[in-house]
Parts: sequence; C-alpha cells; structure tokens
Amino acid sequence: MISCGGLAVETPHHVAHVSSTERDRDSDSDELALSDVDAETLRDYDVVWWHRTAALDGTARTDLDDARASLRAFVEDGGGLLLTHGAVEAAAELGIEACRPDVVETPTAETTGFLVRRQYEDHPIFDGIDALRPEGAPTDDAVSVLYDSVHPRDADALASRRVDGRDRPSEASVCSWSVGDGRVVGVGSGLAALETDVQKRLANNCASYAAGEGETPAVAGRPKGRAEFEELRETVADPNHRPAYHFTPPANWLNDPNGLVQWDGRYHLFYQYNPAGPFHDTIHWGHAVSDDLVSWTDEPIALFPDQEGPDETGVWSGCFVDDDGTPTVMYTGGAGKDQLPCLARADDDSLREWTKAPENPLVQSIPDDVGILQTADWDREFRDHCVWREDGTWYQIIGSGIDGEGGAALLFESEDLLEWEYRHPLLTGDWRATGPMWECPELLRFEDGAILHVSDYSKVAYFAGEYDESTHRFEPETEGLLDHGVFYAPQSFVDDDGRTLMFGWLKEDRDGASQWDAGWSGAMSLPRVVSLTEDGTLQYALPDELQTLRTDHHSFAGLSVSPGDSTTLSDVEGDALEVKLTVDAANTGEFGVVLRETPDGEERTVVRCNVRRRSVVVDRSQSSKSDAVNDGAQSMPITLDEDGTLSLHLYLDRSVLEVFANDAQALATRIYPTRADSTGVSVYATDTDVSFETLDIWHLDS
Repeated sequence: MISCGGLAVETPHHVAHVSSTERDRDSDSDELALSDVDAETLRDYDVVWWHRTAALDGTARTDLDDARASLRAFVEDGGGLLLTHGAVEAAAELGIEACRPDVVETPTAETTGFLVRRQYEDHPIFDGIDALRPEGAPTDDAVSVLYDSVHPRDADALASRRVDGRDRPSEASVCSWSVGDGRVVGVGSGLAALETDVQKRLANNCASYAAGEGETPAVAGRPKGRAEFEELRETVADPNHRPAYHFTPPANWLNDPNGLVQWDGRYHLFYQYNPAGPFHDTIHWGHAVSDDLVSWTDEPIALFPDQEGPDETGVWSGCFVDDDGTPTVMYTGGAGKDQLPCLARADDDSLREWTKAPENPLVQSIPDDVGILQTADWDREFRDHCVWREDGTWYQIIGSGIDGEGGAALLFESEDLLEWEYRHPLLTGDWRATGPMWECPELLRFEDGAILHVSDYSKVAYFAGEYDESTHRFEPETEGLLDHGVFYAPQSFVDDDGRTLMFGWLKEDRDGASQWDAGWSGAMSLPRVVSLTEDGTLQYALPDELQTLRTDHHSFAGLSVSPGDSTTLSDVEGDALEVKLTVDAANTGEFGVVLRETPDGEERTVVRCNVRRRSVVVDRSQSSKSDAVNDGAQSMPITLDEDGTLSLHLYLDRSVLEVFANDAQALATRIYPTRADSTGVSVYATDTDVSFETLDIWHLDS
C-alpha cells in the first residue's frame, strides 16, 4: 500500500511521494518534501508521485526549479513521474510539455469523472475500466488542472472529463508523455480522493504504467507520423459508418479543406484537424497526399497553434499560393477574441514543415467605418482567405459580416503578401437571405464568367456573374446553392490538367456523444470538377480517376418497373457503391432508388425522384434505428435535359451519400444504419411505368 497526499493505492513499485504543502502531507507515508528531491534520493525509487491539492505557488515553483535537473534526469533514465491535480502544472515547468494548461480551477460540480477517448480505451492506464464513461465520484475542493482551449503539444490526451454526468470533451484531464526512457502521467481532475473502484483502479494503473508496466499502444506517442496514423485508423475503424473511399481523419475531428494544391505533381489536402478528439476545438492543420485523387497517405500535422502566439487557440482555415516558387499558405489565427490573417512558408517541396512569418498577424486593423460585425465570441467576425495575383499585385478576400447588412467578402491588396491594404467589399449580402456572416469565401474565374461562393453557417450559396479586373468588383447575375445537403466550407484549386477541383467538408449528422464513441468525425467530399457554361449555369463532373475504384459491375439497361412495384436487385448489395442511371422522365411520376436496405425493410434510405415537382428527395426516415441521428429528409430541385432525360449519379460510402442530378445539382447527406445487413438495393415506381434507359452499379474499393 502506498499513499500520497492522503491518496492510497496498491502497487508493487517503490514510489517516492512528493508533497509541497503541509496539507498534502500524510504522516503515515514515506514522503519527500519537494525541496529535498535530488538525484541521490531518487535513486532508490521507481516512480515519483506528486499530488497537490492547490495550484503551484511561488514557493513550489522555487523548489521545483531546484529539483528540475534531478527530476528530468530521473525520468530520462527510465523513472516514472505521476502528477495529479495541481502538480500537473509541473509538466510545463519541467520542460516535459511545451504548452501550459489553460484551466486551473476549484471545481464547483457535485460529481466529476472521466471521458475516455475511443482510441485509447485499451491503454494500460484504463485496464479494468470497461467503459468510455466510467462512473463519476463526489468532488472535493482540490484544484483541477486541464487543457481546454489549448492542446498539449507533446502529450497524448488520453481522456477528458465528465462533470455532473455531462460530457466535457474539450477538457483534457488525463495525459501521458514519453521522456527519454521514462514515462510521465498527468491526471488533472477526478483523483481528489479515492472513493470509488474506478478512482482506485485508475490511480493504481497510472502508477504502474509510469513505473514501466504495460506496453505503450502504437497509437500513442507524439508527434504523430504515418505509422501512428495508420494505427489510429485501424483502432477507430467503425466498419458500418466510417467511409471506405471518402477521405476521413486518421481519428478525431475533421472539418474544412484547406491549402488545396497539386505541387510538384502530387495532390496535397490540408484540413482542419483537432488531435484532442472528435469535436471542434484546438484546430491544427492535418495533411494528406495523393498521386491520383483516390488513394491518400497521411502526413504529419502541418501547422500547430503556438501558445501566446496569434494562433494560440487555432490555426484556422486558409488557402495555398505559389509565391514565385515558394509554397505559401495564408490562414486565420485565433487568439482570445481576435481572428487575424497569418502566413507560413514551406521549408521544402514535401510541404511537411512550415515556418510561420515573424510579421504575423498581418492585418491588425480595418477602417472603423466598415462596420464589421461584432459578436459575443469575437471582437470582429473576420476569417478565412482566398488569395490570387493580378499583374504583380496580390489580392485576397476575407470572410466577414457588416453590422446591420449581412455577410461580406472584404477585398484587400498587397505587393508582398505581408502588408495588406483594405479596398472595399467584393460583395455584401442580405442577412435575411444569406446570413449575417460569410465564412470561407472563394472567387472562381472561368472563361465564361466567375463564381463567388460563401458559407453562411448552414449552406453554401454561390453567385455567378462577372469579375472586373480593372475595378476589382464583382457583379452577380444569378445565384443558387452549391449543394443542398451537409456539404460545407468548400475550397478549390486548378490542377496540372487545368481542371478546377473542389472539395468540401461533409458534416456529421449525429449527436456529439455518438461522434465521441466512434472516435472520429467528419468526411471530405469526393473531388468535384467545377465549370461554368456560357449561360452562367454551374456544372459538376466527377474526375475520371474515381473510376479506378470500380470493381464488380452490374448493368440493368432497359429495366422497367410498374406502378406500385419495387424490384430488388438481388445480385447487388453493398455499402460502398456507385450508381448511374438515366430515365426518360418527361411523362413519369415518382420513382427512385433504395439503398442500404435490410431484407425485412426495417432500415432503408430512399432517393425519391418526383419529376412533376421537379425535385429529388433523400428520405432518411428509416435510415437508422438510432435516436442519436438526424432522420429528416433533404431535397434539391432538378431540371430535365431538353429531351426530357433525367440523369442521376450516386456515390454511397457507408454513412455518406452524394447525389448529382444532370450534372447541375448536388446533394450530400449522411446516414447511419444500425444493422450490419443493411446492404440491399432496389428500385421502385409509384404512379407510372418507369423504364431505366441505363442503370449501372459498381462496387467500389476502399
């Protein structure tokens, strides 16, 4: 039996118990005062356990300064260090962790517990704790030390906390570090007393793990590289819902595509990534590369927030530019209530390592008469970038909102990418139609005109018209939606073949607890080839490279379905499919395709084509038995070709369904079947005979 600060657990290891206040002392235990810690004293111990009920004060920091060299050497030589509650602050003081915890508080809750991360549920620290949400315990007045709006740079955040039975995923409370040959564990909350079996088990596991017992899982260890990311993908495989061929994060959270480019022949996808878990917070830039837009390889995280820097709470969305051969990205840095433009340059053509500009942040003031929208969260709603060059001058638009008017894309210009001058709004919207704030604005120029698209929290609106290079103003002529589903914050680039390729974030449509349990959140859309016709109509195509995913092919050309009938395509089943069909729809009523259908019809997703109403509806009312998902219908308008033909192109990928109609409308949605046998496919007609001129289905590979 060993004890520290009144905490006692069973362990066979020789533990030194450090205390720095009389309140932490247990007269019956073999404890050391922090001021007495030195190399000679530590030689006889396997683990140093420092439990502190209060925050670090001046005396403790002074004593820690004197003990720093001895503690560092002890750990680097294979010793273990267990820091609990107030002592977790010492990880930064000892140089074990680059980021200091940003929450040091005395809890006011009645109970507190742990929220274990999915990929670490088999970690030795959680041995015998067979739940992601183990039972909580009464809270006393011991200080809690947490990482909330910042994420530890050098640690694996193994668990967050639960407070009064509610998940608090952003509040990382259990961390582990590898330092030389030794291990360090920090538990900042939940161990103020050892009153429950979970607390006792966790404390014992932490001490044993710090002492060297148990293998460190392959998914642990920072910074993460390809091997660790591959292990993460296998650990959170989620075969019923995690897409097979759409890009998803290795684990944790993904949102906006960023910095898209084909550089030195390779496609680079950067994206908003939270390594702390499957929720939106502490945003970094994830990175993946591909030679063919189909097979993607994880790269190490490209950009990290810097504590006390202009991006300390997030490296948010931005874009790639070629600065005379130097790969460069412009992104939004978050710090406090400020959002400001920042710049980084790649150290080489692999785009793995980046150096941030010392001039960051680049734009610190905007004329007061612009009237930028202010909210409770931000002093100015001002973020996300689209940058281009004209006649040697750089231009960029930044997403914003003008108070009392609506969302706005604000235009700036620069001679060197570093000093920017505000010009005017490229376009301002009406808050009643397109919201008070525009995110992720992007200007796309084609031979027959230009498109400005913006994301207004719920949808992606686009305006088609003319961009005047002499006045740098945009005149919209038509408008619409880029997508009628969960597609959001898209970004585009022109590849070496001259194609304008667009990716977008496909949001989850299930609750936060389900995302935490899955261990991952967010998918990237398939790349879409975007173009503009002479009459200003937006067109989509799918790149030919996607055809390499095709395996088994089933053709049902000429298949007829009578009113009220449903035809099961008995030779076809699967959850990763491509479906292409054409119908002479001039005189037809409703017909459709049923996907992910169980043999008894309990679960099914129906793509309904109602020609008379000129709409396609994805009916999700029976897509899942779970009450944690959105089962509402989603719809988009359609127009027929001049000859009355309706063409549909569907990509099903487990929980993702992307629907394209006549290459002019798109709808991406999410479905979450609960049964493993929800793999059937059928077609039906409601009120008229329907003949499928073509109906082709391919199974798609991972």
